[in-house]
Amino acid sequence: MNLLLLEDADFISADRARLEGRRLKHLHEVHRAEEGDSLRVGQVGGQMGQGRLLRLEADCAELEVSFDQPPPGKLPITLLLALPRPKMLRRVLQTVAAMGVPRLVLLNSYRVEKSFWQTPFLEAASIREQLILGLEQARDTMLPEVIIEKRFKPFVEDRLPQLAQDTLGLVGHPGNYPACPRAVERPITLAIGPEGGWIPYEVEKMQEAGLQPVQLGERILRVETAVTALLARLF
Repeated sequence: MNLLLLEDADFISADRARLEGRRLKHLHEVHRAEEGDSLRVGQVGGQMGQGRLLRLEADCAELEVSFDQPPPGKLPITLLLALPRPKMLRRVLQTVAAMGVPRLVLLNSYRVEKSFWQTPFLEAASIREQLILGLEQARDTMLPEVIIEKRFKPFVEDRLPQLAQDTLGLVGHPGNYPACPRAVERPITLAIGPEGGWIPYEVEKMQEAGLQPVQLGERILRVETAVTALLARLF
């Protein structure tokens, strides 16, 4: 936890916050904090600043806080991601939040198993929990928007063209395609497929919507690795 993120419910006054649960445990066991310590803090959806630990006990902590710093800017990208395996989904959500992606669309694909859509990790509270962990890691306060699209064809035909309008549209896909560009200086819409990649029909439909296939080389990457590699290359 590189940033102690505070929720609205944590505040007991304008400049005082009380902590319990996971964050309190982290203060005790990882930070090994003591009363009087200064900590980096941020308000979810707001600014960052400093907190001074006024009280630290076994069941709660109380901080005096002030905020005067904006969070880091987001990447100019919309990321479309075929729904990964549930365990991988948690890691991907943390990565997306940590790397500054402002909008994530979790999308169906032929190779996405139907059971993946039944995972409790897709519940709003679970998604938010993983995004918060990513923000804490990267020192950010602004939650990404997460959109769930269970029907591939209606989304790609009806919504994707407008979503990708005035952006560089790319489909990460292994094969005989141009290399993924580097250090792009314009907004991007990027689609990353499931394990095994998109099927040809899906690639064609995304091309019709304005996205062009690109590749990262001969190696076949795990979804979470592909997300990191493509974002790092593009920006």
